Amino acid sequence: MKKLTIWCATIALVALSQASQAQILVGQTAGFTGPVGAGVKETTDGAKLYIDSVNAKGGVNGQKVELISLDDKFDPKLASENAKKLIEEQNVMALFLTRGTPHTEAIIPHLTKHGVVLVGPSTGAMVLHQPVQKYIFNVRATYQREAEKAVSHLNSMGITRIAIVYADDSFGADGVAGAQKGLAAAKLQPAVLEKFNRTKPDFGPIAPKIMQSNAQAIIMVASGQAVVDGTKAFRTAGSAAQIVTLSNNASSGFIKSLGDNARGVIVTQVFPYERSIAFSMVKEAQELAKAKGGDDISPAMLEGFAAAKVLVEGLRRAGPKPTREKLQAALEGMRKYDLGGLEVSFSPEDHTGLDFADLSIIGTDGKFRR
Repeated sequence: MKKLTIWCATIALVALSQASQAQILVGQTAGFTGPVGAGVKETTDGAKLYIDSVNAKGGVNGQKVELISLDDKFDPKLASENAKKLIEEQNVMALFLTRGTPHTEAIIPHLTKHGVVLVGPSTGAMVLHQPVQKYIFNVRATYQREAEKAVSHLNSMGITRIAIVYADDSFGADGVAGAQKGLAAAKLQPAVLEKFNRTKPDFGPIAPKIMQSNAQAIIMVASGQAVVDGTKAFRTAGSAAQIVTLSNNASSGFIKSLGDNARGVIVTQVFPYERSIAFSMVKEAQELAKAKGGDDISPAMLEGFAAAKVLVEGLRRAGPKPTREKLQAALEGMRKYDLGGLEVSFSPEDHTGLDFADLSIIGTDGKFRR
């Protein structure tokens, strides 16, 4: 009888240990090193703010959420390889917060093959919205929406000579499409329309064209370091044109990398002002960051935070024994989920998420201002 009691106690302890270790694995591939490293770190930090707070309260339906992040160095080929490892070897429930348009496109075959969802890709590419990608659930607005709004804003200020400089990839083409919509609405033509090699940017040949066109503003559809290098080249050539870029560069790290050229740069935004506590999501993020001893949150952190809220809500709705299939169905059935001042809805015909777009300008204090 004593042996039986010890055996039962041992089984109970093992079961308790297994229960405490129960977890939901979520995979992420993004460029933690390379030209977008600063922004990727901030979006991921924002996501972890929320995920850590959920885990501290017992997790989702009693299971902790573990984020497995792999560095793809902002290389689409490596992003694809990482996604394959995460899905097939790590057996993750979902993928989350990828970075880059061609990079996200590269992992779609793996999502389709294994029925794995991707929540909150950090890209506003229209190709991820239309036609609807069954396994991709976007949270942030599209690049086209941002670029169109940027042109509209510039035109409202009386600026008519607008140059567009963009990366020669699917992201660049997508942003240009939005800018062209804005120009068409204003009955304008681009003062300059020039692309550059994403992997080896060279703005030397473009700078003279900017000067010759007497451009009043330059919309740069590019990532991180490319915008920094382009801005420097144009300023060195003598251009005083207003620099405008998209929300993929809405990070504190991007401001720092601009150095003396940061002041006055316009960056479009896809979330509310990160210091506006009128939005309960912003207030929640601020309080969690403060509790961890962190500094102010950045727009990039807020993007990660919002994406994490959608991910966790999807997992919660998938039930105590979630599967990849249940998670996909749960997300697709999400209607008017309140992030904290902004609502997200999905359906089989619409995986777009939010349509919020705004503009910010980098102030003398090195922070975004609205």
